[in-house]
Order: sequence, then C-alpha cells, then structure tokens
Amino acid sequence: MSILDKMNSTEKKVYELALPIAEELNLDLWDIRFQKEGTGHYLRIIIDSPDGIGIEDCENMSRVIDPVLDQADPISCAYYLEVSSPGLARPLTRIQHYEFAVGMDVRVHTIRPIDNQRDFTGKLISHENGIEIDIDGETRRFEKNEISSVVLADDTDLF
Repeated sequence: MSILDKMNSTEKKVYELALPIAEELNLDLWDIRFQKEGTGHYLRIIIDSPDGIGIEDCENMSRVIDPVLDQADPISCAYYLEVSSPGLARPLTRIQHYEFAVGMDVRVHTIRPIDNQRDFTGKLISHENGIEIDIDGETRRFEKNEISSVVLADDTDLF
C-alpha cells in the first residue's frame, strides 16, 4: 500500500509536486493534509529529517513549494499553506508511518474504554490487521475500529 492510497485527490496532487522538492532539500515528506477548518482551508505539508526539522527547513520548503503550487494550481479555493515538522508526538496515520514506528514506543487512544482505560503505551510490534503493542512484556492487540489515534510516545502526557 502506498502513502497515496489514503490521500484525497488534492493531497495526492500536492504530494506529487512536493516530493521532488523535499528530496532536493534532503527532507522526508511525512504527510500532506488538506482540510477545511472553520471558514478556511489549510494545506499542511509535514516534513521530517533524520537530523530533525528546524524553522529554517520549514521556511525553505515553504519558499520553494509556494511558486510551484501557484503555477500548478492544484487547489481551486483560497487556502493557507503551513509547512511543519510532525513533532515529537507525531500521529501515525499512514502505513509508512507505522512501518517507521515498529519497535518504537507508541500511545494508542481508543474510542471507548477497554478494561476501564482508553490510553495504552507500549512498543509497536505489528500493524497488520490491527495494532499490536508490547506493554511490560505482554502483547496487547487493538482492532482498527477500536482506535481513535496512535502517536509516537514522548515524555509528555498527550491525552
């Protein structure tokens, strides 16, 4: 499954425009999100790098992608462009995100309580047919329809 499989058509077009630019800047293209929020539309280009992302990386990507988007005109309405890093508690939303996170600590937030709790932290074991994490040596499995969100765990309380 490709990262493009779960994107809407606008996100796919922007991804295809942004990928060569990110690669030229030695950045990874983590995600593209095009969303309506309130009365505005937001195009979010989320970049990453093994060395981490700084404000300069976001500025460079924004400066280079902006004229490309203007010329290609993949979005028919006015929108705000945001370029950012995925952050420490990056959400795992695409198959590639889960592949990246295997062996790392993640936090699973469930839709409804399971055993009187909704938040579970453990090492990601598998993402095939649901999510499996290791919590203190015990494997815990979550079906996809039970999960509200999965993020990389950091030292802060996320929920």
